[in-house]
Amino acid sequence: MQDCVYLKFFVVESQRHSGQLLYQWLLREASSMGLPGGSAFRAVAGFGRHHVLHEARFYELAGELPMEIVFVVDRDNAERLIAQVAAAGLSLFYYMMPAQSGTTGGS
Repeated sequence: MQDCVYLKFFVVESQRHSGQLLYQWLLREASSMGLPGGSAFRAVAGFGRHHVLHEARFYELAGELPMEIVFVVDRDNAERLIAQVAAAGLSLFYYMMPAQSGTTGGS
């Protein structure tokens, strides 16, 4: 078992940065920095700091749903990724909390 942090960023599905979807940019940046993995999840509804409610409905335009991009990494790598996001000029809400990680079975 290893001590680490659970780092989660929140974006809107259609948000873009440097010509690509922001959640893809975050995953690619993390990968290029050598982080061990990350995932993106689409929410069915949510609102953020601007208090705009986004919901999955059949008539809603695609691309406006909230996304969560998550990483389980050591604190140093989490802080490096947060610094990289800030250096790219992005203002994203995130949270980080202590976690433990490991794998089951043999190596």
